[in-house]
Amino acid sequence: MTVLAAYYYNEGERVREVALDEIVELDKGRTGFCWIALHDPTADELRALQTTYGLHPLAVDNAMHPVCPPKLEVYNDELYVVTQTAELVDDRIVYGKTAIFTGHNHLITVRHGDGGALGTLRAQLEVSPKLLGKGVDYVLHAILHRIVDQYLPIFEMIEDDVLAMEKRSLDDFLGRDEIARIFALRGELTRFQRTLGAMAEVVRKLVRGHFPCISAQVQPYFNDVADHVDRVQSMVDGLLQNLASVFEFSSLLEAQRTGMSTRRLAAWAAILAVPSAIAGFYGMNFEHLPGLKTPYGYVVVFGLMMAICLFLFLRFKKARWL
Repeated sequence: MTVLAAYYYNEGERVREVALDEIVELDKGRTGFCWIALHDPTADELRALQTTYGLHPLAVDNAMHPVCPPKLEVYNDELYVVTQTAELVDDRIVYGKTAIFTGHNHLITVRHGDGGALGTLRAQLEVSPKLLGKGVDYVLHAILHRIVDQYLPIFEMIEDDVLAMEKRSLDDFLGRDEIARIFALRGELTRFQRTLGAMAEVVRKLVRGHFPCISAQVQPYFNDVADHVDRVQSMVDGLLQNLASVFEFSSLLEAQRTGMSTRRLAAWAAILAVPSAIAGFYGMNFEHLPGLKTPYGYVVVFGLMMAICLFLFLRFKKARWL
């Protein structure tokens, strides 16, 4: 069933269900309108709507495609808006498309992919007939607002993962899988950033432009949507910088730990070289060696080795090599 809902509203109240090919006698004011929602519709269903509501053929052809970047077009007295929904699935942002046909007395949404919380929007608006009675332009604002609100949880979930990786990088080296995940998340955020930029451009046009289906009373509502998009954009920009910082910070810590290990090994090698060198001399078949024929010669030599080793140990400890 591709038709999710199709109703005629008047004065903010649901009046009755309508068919896709039904020509409804609408009043010439802005109080009565048809709101039709479809999900992955067939070509025949879209053609029926095109005939009934006079939709532009270019917009109908575009609505059939499941993938399209956000955009805004005006065809005669009709506004055609394309938005992108998004949800996070296993570290990947899965996108959907929602095309919105907005006329003076009709609003038609064509969804491809998951619409998320859009399914509950109609019920929430029907509870407030005063808001729904503002007309199709307010419904358009509500749909855009709901889609943009869905972006914030995606950012928050990715942010939690980035902060967790940042914390782990302080305690241990990041493995190959975690580094690969950093680059994958950066790729997803970069694409998400492009989507936000296109959505921001659409909303700015609605805020600044003059369109046949947007009233002066409802137009200020789109400022709130623009603020939400800008907020998510700035947070994504900061998260991209955090991802780069995590990788750079991890590389610096790894270099630091490697340097510390190298210094520690060099210090112990220098300490152990002293007894090895002295013992090497006494292991040779030389007749004349210091303390060779004295009763406590070996004790003195051993004490000298330990004293030099202790001196080197304290010096390296002071230099923080050990």
